[in-house]
Amino acid sequence: MIANLLWIWLVSALVMAATWAWCWRINNAGYVDVMWALLMALAALYVGIVASGAPLPRGLVAMFGSVWGARLCLHLLVRVLHEPEDGRYRNLREHWHGNQFKFFWFFQGQAIFVVMFSLPFLVAASNPVPGFNFWTILAIAIWLLALLGESVADQQLARFRSNPNNQGKTCRTGLWSWSRHPNYFFEWLHWFAYVALAAGSPWPWLAWTGPILMLLFLYRVTGIPYTEAQALRSRGQDYARYQRQVSAFIPLPPTTTRGSP
Repeated sequence: MIANLLWIWLVSALVMAATWAWCWRINNAGYVDVMWALLMALAALYVGIVASGAPLPRGLVAMFGSVWGARLCLHLLVRVLHEPEDGRYRNLREHWHGNQFKFFWFFQGQAIFVVMFSLPFLVAASNPVPGFNFWTILAIAIWLLALLGESVADQQLARFRSNPNNQGKTCRTGLWSWSRHPNYFFEWLHWFAYVALAAGSPWPWLAWTGPILMLLFLYRVTGIPYTEAQALRSRGQDYARYQRQVSAFIPLPPTTTRGSP
């Protein structure tokens, strides 16, 4: 397992170094997210090939991770190609005064994240149980729900943003009326598929690193805090009102009295 994680890190570090050089040249750091999603898809495929578990869990890990990562990669690529640099990275560039040394290590940090989130892949793909059982069916159900929810949330937001009349406004349609970050919620939910798939693995508890780390990252590192800070800078009181009325993460009915978390 350690050797496989080291290979994943080496490839990810090299890819992220090349991505950093390209982003420096074009002055757009948004490709870091695109490449992170692509590397996660490739890591899932690699794990499905080299892991020691039964063919079924290995195949499901390869399918779950590669389809999820590829969809996210393509979605982010469309945004990066057709929109200006994400405001989070513009703000980071200003905060760091354009220091590319800091950006380089920021990109290398994403390579470490690829390794960390590959651990649940390896644990689930090491499951020796050969056939379908309750946990396998549960894993498939969670993955399908998560992929559908994240896809719908991304499409709803993309449709809203494509309308020029919505410039400077906050999306409140569909899932975005129940959660301020439904895409993040379903991305987090996706990692529970590997928890279920790891039932029977030699180290099933390690699969919990997926949802635990993702929740930590979304709430404290790269997700909600930076996204909401940028939204407040760009949309001001409109987004502050949205914070008061709509759940931050878990989809819940909107209210006019909900406090900002």
